[in-house]
Amino acid sequence: MSESTPPAPQSAASAARRATDDPHVFLIPADALPPGFADRVRAGDFTPAPTRPAATVLLVRDSADGPEFLLLRRHGRSGFAAGAWVFPGGVVDGGDQELALVERMDGPTPMQWAERLGLTDPAEAVSFVTAAVREAFEETGILLARHDETATNPGRRETLDVARRALLAEVVDLRQIMVTRSMRISGENLLYLAHWITPEPEPRRYDTRFFLARVGADAVCTPHEAEMTESVWLTARGAVHFFESGSLKMLPPTVHTLRRLAGFGSVDQIFAQLADAPVPAILPVMRVQEDGVAIIVPDEARG
Repeated sequence: MSESTPPAPQSAASAARRATDDPHVFLIPADALPPGFADRVRAGDFTPAPTRPAATVLLVRDSADGPEFLLLRRHGRSGFAAGAWVFPGGVVDGGDQELALVERMDGPTPMQWAERLGLTDPAEAVSFVTAAVREAFEETGILLARHDETATNPGRRETLDVARRALLAEVVDLRQIMVTRSMRISGENLLYLAHWITPEPEPRRYDTRFFLARVGADAVCTPHEAEMTESVWLTARGAVHFFESGSLKMLPPTVHTLRRLAGFGSVDQIFAQLADAPVPAILPVMRVQEDGVAIIVPDEARG
């Protein structure tokens, strides 16, 4: 009789995180952990899963109360971060690595993006930028692009809705949308902000680059219903308050990033002060304690 295949380890990515007295430590309560997860972390008897490259984008706009950030609520049936409020984002796909899109991208050059992201391959760097733009459009309907000055296509909203549906159906790619609608990606309105790597005990892991993207006050979000149920614009302070009070379920990278941005009075201030700020790779560690599993942000991310 052959041995049965052991069950795949369960992820704690959708378990609730709680704030603690230390802003750099988050807690997954014991009663929210999947079976066996704490034992696996305690024993350390796992081989870290490989990471998948991913991009996240913080859409931000000015308001009377300061910068507001767009948060989306993931479906409760999602396999990752179910029910959590997140920034738009997702994995880098093959089409994102197409350097031909660069001819339709304003702002930093591929080499400049590579230098900023700490990468040697310009195509790899551009793939993260492209993924951020594509995911924002797919998940919110907000396209981080403008019409070419010589464009004759008026770019009515309904044409972008059609383009979004085609992109989601993988009928077209982002470059085709830019070319056929005479548009250019607004790369100068993107700011590389953070780099997070999923903790090693998790069976599903991502190597995620975070970007900030400036949008107009009139930006309208239409969530992709297959993945998201709601959207809301909140100041960083407001979002953190709702997390700490237990009203909003969020993951540590989301909360940590919002806390970092809470002191800025305008989008211009964020861009001015963080344009050249160091962006260390942040790999949180997990530690079992009496009341659950702690997620600890490393020292290099505490500046």
